[in-house]
Amino acid sequence: MASLPKNGNKENQIHLVSIPDGMEPGDDRNHFPELCDSMCSKMPGYLEELIGDINESNDCKITCIIADENMGWVVPVARKMGIPVALFWPASVGLRALILHIPHLIGSGILDSDGVPIKKQILRLSPTMIPMTTNHLVWSCIGDKDSQQSMFRYINSNNEASKDADWWLCNSFHELEAPAYPLNPDLLSVGPLLARSQLTGNFWTEDITCLNWLDRQPAKSVVYVAFGSFTVFDKQQFHEVAVGLENTGQPFLWVVRPDLTEGSTNDYPHGFQERVASKGRMVGWAPQQKVLDHPSIACFVTHCGWNSTIEGITAGVPFICWPYFADQFLNQSYICDVWQVGLQLNKNDKGIVTEGEIKDKVNALLADETIRVKTLNLREIANNSVSEGGASMKNFNDFVESVKGK
Repeated sequence: MASLPKNGNKENQIHLVSIPDGMEPGDDRNHFPELCDSMCSKMPGYLEELIGDINESNDCKITCIIADENMGWVVPVARKMGIPVALFWPASVGLRALILHIPHLIGSGILDSDGVPIKKQILRLSPTMIPMTTNHLVWSCIGDKDSQQSMFRYINSNNEASKDADWWLCNSFHELEAPAYPLNPDLLSVGPLLARSQLTGNFWTEDITCLNWLDRQPAKSVVYVAFGSFTVFDKQQFHEVAVGLENTGQPFLWVVRPDLTEGSTNDYPHGFQERVASKGRMVGWAPQQKVLDHPSIACFVTHCGWNSTIEGITAGVPFICWPYFADQFLNQSYICDVWQVGLQLNKNDKGIVTEGEIKDKVNALLADETIRVKTLNLREIANNSVSEGGASMKNFNDFVESVKGK
């Protein structure tokens, strides 16, 4: 909230307030089991109190709640207060299908009751669905064993609470994941949703000067590199990325968060910054949508978070995929295997993505005209879906009318 413009509330008619998560200021919010327990036990009461206070003191009362579907605990609060509620799914429809099918996977002996795969195998939720490996189930790709089991329990309980919502929305479009929609009854696609020139918030301050730098680069020449908010590299891997980008011979814009590497500082290879001064730009955080839309961008080296995936698709930029955790491995499969708009980076036998692998994949992608054409086709489909007469636009308008009719 601190990163938002001071006059944002007035201009956008959006008023932001916060409620406590129930944890103390000094508690470790990276400890997932404790955070989940606190949110589920404490936040419903705080939300009910907030809504009650607003409705008692304001002529403009809250008549509908839209919540992240991962916060299903909001639904009982809305039901108790007699307020219609819509849940918004922020990830892929394919992931949601997997989560909805957890009881079936347990009943079929594919998972045990803690979400642990009985054996390594490939899953297909339907004959046309994207194959998923049990090694990369979303709850198995985060934290230690306790965190994984805690996330699995949270997902299961969240599923039950979410069933009582009035509407379910998602940031996708039908053509992008058509086989997944039959497995997600009543889900309305309203994407791609992008906040162009509107109120946005960021974890770090955006360095908008990089846009001026992009203006000076040739069309479709710049490798844009950004790994989201959570990816962390050790020193060796950080150096491999740096040297790999240098050796591509392409200009590059690299988002290097203050906490991208283990430890307190990002220690570049000796002489790196001087050697790349004329063709490389490193920033702490970038205005990503504007960067991806810039005509100088050639490709996007990404962690494959869903928001980044949607932004890249809508901008018509091909991907180099390097997933870090959670659903990012599934998103990589979509990008490389289903939509065929990117290439994946592979680790060596020591678990390192080498500078040679980075250089080779970037150069291969930039030379691949087939991927470029498929990327532009997907961009057109994405933009059509949210244009007048598009399926996502119709779903959104139908949703708004339904809310008005409640």
